[in-house]
Amino acid sequence: MWEILHQSVANLMAHKLRSLLTMFGLTWGILSIIILSAVGEGFQQGNLKTLRELGQNILIIRNGRTTRQAGGARAGRIISLNLEDVELLQARSRLIEHLSPELMRSGIRVKSDWNASTSQMSGIWPIYQTLRTIEVDRGRPLNQRDGEERHRVALLGFELSRQLFAERDPVGLPLALNGIAYTVVGRIRKKEQDSNYTGADDYRLFLPYETMRRDFPLPSPTQSADSLSAIIAAPFPQVARELEEHVRREGKINPDLPGPLEREVLSILSTRHHFDPSDPEALSMWNTVQEAVFFNQIIGSMRDFFLVVSLITLGLGGIGVTNLMLISVRERTREIGLRKALGATPQRILWLFLCEGMGVTLLGGAIGLVLGLGICAGINQLPLPPRFAGRIVTWQSTALAIGLLSLVGIAAALHPARRAARLAPIEALRFEAN
Repeated sequence: MWEILHQSVANLMAHKLRSLLTMFGLTWGILSIIILSAVGEGFQQGNLKTLRELGQNILIIRNGRTTRQAGGARAGRIISLNLEDVELLQARSRLIEHLSPELMRSGIRVKSDWNASTSQMSGIWPIYQTLRTIEVDRGRPLNQRDGEERHRVALLGFELSRQLFAERDPVGLPLALNGIAYTVVGRIRKKEQDSNYTGADDYRLFLPYETMRRDFPLPSPTQSADSLSAIIAAPFPQVARELEEHVRREGKINPDLPGPLEREVLSILSTRHHFDPSDPEALSMWNTVQEAVFFNQIIGSMRDFFLVVSLITLGLGGIGVTNLMLISVRERTREIGLRKALGATPQRILWLFLCEGMGVTLLGGAIGLVLGLGICAGINQLPLPPRFAGRIVTWQSTALAIGLLSLVGIAAALHPARRAARLAPIEALRFEAN
């Protein structure tokens, strides 16, 4: 085997230009697979991170309007959520693991000792911070005691904190909300958020639900002290996985045929509000599972396109290897005949040309792999745009590239090698002599 490898390398070195041009196609094919798959992975991870800023696998339930008559009640009624709906879902839902009410107000006058602004504000339960990825980089999050004792404490969005306190640490500093004294207990980390249902979290502030219910109830005279702006629900992990499979299977969540989580919510709350549980407009619901799955489908289609382009390029490189080996067999026909006349077996001739073809293939692929990893690492050192996590090379894409390269090398070299192995010694010598 060592002798075969030595002879293969010697033959390749004897035709350097031809070998380099052949390797270029393989190098470019592997480089394409590595870079394009890394772009797709970086784009997917960056966008999924952005999508999770709103909340991962949550259902946002808001007030709706009926479109069907039910129980003698007319269509077009406004269905307003309240705290009893949260308690009812907690008691009867089999799919929901966590729930939080949300009380929202806008146009709140916010004043610090250095500046003033107007902001949107939400009253929440502590679990809401987990469901909506409300994470602090200064101070602490809101806790259960804040709500039970109705503490006047506030959690500030990153940009709102900068408006009010500039670069100062806001934790522990006083704040006036519509003239009511509060204390800042935490600042939310900066969020790269591009979807919301009531404004970006960077510019909002959050209070304990019970405190906001006392100090800032909803202003509409038709709403009670227990009225809510929204309910945030998170299903059990197994249910979330089933929802993802449901969306993949259906291709979308049809408004006329809601998913299982939406159907359960409609069924439970219809008993209190006396609407038809099959009316999808009675409550406004946004399931973030749908958005995430649709995005993954788009990324999957983009990856498939990238893979096809890379395979075409790699296939063309394989054709180049085949041509190189056929030329080599033709040029060395007399040598093959002489080897066989001196006792070389067909298997030895086969291995000689197979190793030569595989050598060109693996060397070209190795160069492409090293270049691809180097280019990705270099680009990742540069400032990256939003929604892009960099060129991320995964072990799956690397294994795919190596596997495809091996298949191409074997397929490209096998036919010329078998052709050389089948040459009869006398015919080979006669062909060269002519």
